[in-house]
Amino acid sequence: ILMQLRKCTNHPYLFDGAEPGPPYTTDTHLVFNSGKMVILDKLLPKLQAQGSRVLIFSQMTRMLDILEDYCLWHNYQYCRLDGKTPHEDRNRQIQEYNMDNSVKFIFMLSTRAGGLGINLATADVVIIYDSDWNPQMDLQAMDRAHRIGQKKQVRVFRFITENTVEEKIVERAEVKLRLDKMVIQQGRLVDNRTNQLNKDEMLNIIRFGANHVFASKDSELTDEDIDTILERGEAKTAEEKAKLDQLGESSLRTFTVDTNGEGASTSVYQFEGEDYREKQKLNALGDWIEPPKRERKANYAVDAYFREALRVSEPKAPKAPRPPKQPIVQDFQFFPPRLFELLDQEIYYFRKTVGYKVPKNPELGSEASKVQREEQRKIDEAEPLSEEEIVEKESLLTQGFTTWTKRDFNQFIKANEKYGRDDIENISKDVEGKTPEEVIEYNAVFWERCHELQDIERIMGQIERGEAKIQRRLSIKKALDQKMCRYRAPFHQLRLQYGNNKGKNYTENEDRYLVCMLHKLGFDKENVYEELRAGIRCSAQFRFDWFIKSRTALELQRRCNTLITLIERENLELEEKERQEKKKKTAKNSGTPTNTPQSKTNQKRKTEMMLVDKNAKRKKK
Repeated sequence: ILMQLRKCTNHPYLFDGAEPGPPYTTDTHLVFNSGKMVILDKLLPKLQAQGSRVLIFSQMTRMLDILEDYCLWHNYQYCRLDGKTPHEDRNRQIQEYNMDNSVKFIFMLSTRAGGLGINLATADVVIIYDSDWNPQMDLQAMDRAHRIGQKKQVRVFRFITENTVEEKIVERAEVKLRLDKMVIQQGRLVDNRTNQLNKDEMLNIIRFGANHVFASKDSELTDEDIDTILERGEAKTAEEKAKLDQLGESSLRTFTVDTNGEGASTSVYQFEGEDYREKQKLNALGDWIEPPKRERKANYAVDAYFREALRVSEPKAPKAPRPPKQPIVQDFQFFPPRLFELLDQEIYYFRKTVGYKVPKNPELGSEASKVQREEQRKIDEAEPLSEEEIVEKESLLTQGFTTWTKRDFNQFIKANEKYGRDDIENISKDVEGKTPEEVIEYNAVFWERCHELQDIERIMGQIERGEAKIQRRLSIKKALDQKMCRYRAPFHQLRLQYGNNKGKNYTENEDRYLVCMLHKLGFDKENVYEELRAGIRCSAQFRFDWFIKSRTALELQRRCNTLITLIERENLELEEKERQEKKKKTAKNSGTPTNTPQSKTNQKRKTEMMLVDKNAKRKKK
């Protein structure tokens, strides 16, 4: 509930469905629906006119999304950094913001993202859009502008909505800072109870300002001049600072939210001359509604919850009766088709004996009604099995793979996915409890009659995905082999054609080592990237290269995938180049192409010379 109240103080559009739309528009409603945005909209043009540059901090990344829309609407050049920003983008944006004559006016950050490693000394205004429970986080955010290289006086604006939980949060944070200065930093440590909120204190913070909200009829935001607002803020800051200076160490040791600024133990339950501590009713603040009690369970059975939530309330139609002693036949056991005909005949006759009628549903279409009538006709015309058919049924029950269970079948499918349908030797090893001869026999029948299975599409998709992975591994191994064959000493000579995909983090030496070790260890080997990581840590080549030594196995895998893509592209280019050279060489060896006018003239001359030779020989004879 406290978090929801904090979202109320920031912007109503943080709640799903609050923003009007669709269609969603970026307009004045983005500003006038939030008091903080009204102040920000008045403050930023004034700061821009003064030549200042601004850092805006918020704990909520969705608030940063709203601020992004606002900046795009007003054409403010901005940068953004939160916990999901990649390392490369983070460095690039910081450099763009800090460069001389940068056009970036605003840099918006989430309060806890980035740590102490961010230097934004070119900014001289810090706006704390919403405050953190831990005051050290806000101080650290301010320090990102207080860095070596700062040439201006840094001003900090903290936005606090009056008569809301934010006032109590900031008050508590300031007392924490005062306590840290007076007690902790002087070595006189106190117990940690001052840092904890009990249930009553938390409820008091939530209730703070509730009757003020309920009493107001319309919005109290007025179009005050921004200078007046800033002066009032400075006065309020000075007043709070004076109150904190009066607090002694003894007051801070026993600090609770019931301690007011002058040191007198006045409770927050006393409001406008009335003491609400004595009232037992929870609606003492007028329209105050008690937060619902949260039920805690020992364990959360998620599956059971959703099964219950999604259960259809309508009763299902009763299942059609079946003979009590009919054998259980699975489709993956591949019995002869004749057996299923006899079993169906047995089922229809049993239903006829019990007087079963196929239920009719008039809401269904004509096709469904036709199927129902056909089903009822089969039941009405059913005859019992003859002696010969019973003997035939017993014989057919022995002709399927009766010893194959669902577990054996799943192992067979997974083995096909792992090794491909043609590697029967490894498939037979993965099916536990079956001899290679049994697996080979089952494999032949499976690929002949697999279309009879109910979920054959899912099974074939599973196997084909596995085979595609195998083909991909083979193509990668082939590409690495082709690359390595071009060098006598790959660890020293290997070169990569990066193009525009070089990246800023990995050096060419690191990439060369990754490619060579990946080829040496074997690309298709399990845990190859863990071994690659261990090899990097033990290599003297990277003794002082902290970047490559600190990479995880997943990060190394991503980099290797990028390098493999580069190698495959290089191999394709070389193959195309060789093909073109071979074509040119062939054309050169065969002379001028026969389809040119010159070749046709030469051919005509040859023919004329042959005719002359024949005529000369004839005359000589």
